[in-house]
Amino acid sequence: MFNHLGVAPSPQRLTRMDSSVLPPAPRQLVHKRGMPAFGMYQGVVETLSWSDLKTPPLKRLTRKLHHKRWQYAALAHEAFFVGVAIVDLGWTSTAFAYLFDREQGRVVASFSANGLPGLSTHVEDRPFGDAAFRTGRERLAFRRAAERLELTINCRELKLVAHIDLSDAPPVMAAIAPANWLAHSTHKSGGLAVTGFAETADRRYSLDDAVASLDASNGLLARDTSWRWASAHNRELGFNLQAGYMGSAENAIWLNGRVIRVGDARFDYDAADPLSPWRIASYDGLVELVFQPEGARREDRDLVIAASRYVQPIGTFSGRLTDPASGAAHTIDRLTGVTEDHHSRW
Repeated sequence: MFNHLGVAPSPQRLTRMDSSVLPPAPRQLVHKRGMPAFGMYQGVVETLSWSDLKTPPLKRLTRKLHHKRWQYAALAHEAFFVGVAIVDLGWTSTAFAYLFDREQGRVVASFSANGLPGLSTHVEDRPFGDAAFRTGRERLAFRRAAERLELTINCRELKLVAHIDLSDAPPVMAAIAPANWLAHSTHKSGGLAVTGFAETADRRYSLDDAVASLDASNGLLARDTSWRWASAHNRELGFNLQAGYMGSAENAIWLNGRVIRVGDARFDYDAADPLSPWRIASYDGLVELVFQPEGARREDRDLVIAASRYVQPIGTFSGRLTDPASGAAHTIDRLTGVTEDHHSRW
């Protein structure tokens, strides 16, 4: 028997998985009649393909240009935070990686570049699979190797080798939703053990006590897409919250080995001063958080035919997550994670 990541779970984790309140993920994004399998699930959708989706004739002509897919990883540690993404936008591509030193309160190494899909970029159509980006001698890559995901960064400012353990992973949340053009899917996983190292120009960082979280997304999105996002995980609990193009479709908390759906989320923050505190809560009362930023990665691009305004503050969350089954409140005290305010014209 295999778990949601396609590997054999431990007996303890299997028992906890069976108590999930979400139904198991379907095998495909689209049913045989061309209708998307909308919903939130536990586990992974094996085939990330929209080829059978029933599409209006006018949208069929531009569908390839609206197909967006990306793989993102975050490595949270008491001394630093690493964020990495490889993004295939259909007609172009982009990638970034950065290391935020929490003791210094700033990004000490970063990489960002654009490329061409199919040439400089490849993102596999399966959750937490292979992805790669190359420009010149600089390279970012995810490689799936059975029970682990291998992440490598070989850039001028940042070198990294990380093995992310998938063998004892908490449940994966899979969401399929209408989004803002046709449909979108995302897989989120957190609380993952990591081994490895990162190197900047003047320091080596051990990843061995870090906690990884993953985002594998694949969908058909509108040219103008905006969102606010919050995510943080430790080995026992975590959350993923969004307000924007997917509504509440991917909002979830992880408690006691279960992934639990939560409702619409409210993000109260100062867009002009994203390093001031954020207040984030779900309208169903299951999430109440205050986020205190320590610093941020920012990037604004305007390439005429495409543009991006992006800020990702790094910091800590405090507050509570409530289990709807028992009513028990789980206190969060300075849990490391990120928020994000993002608008793209892609």
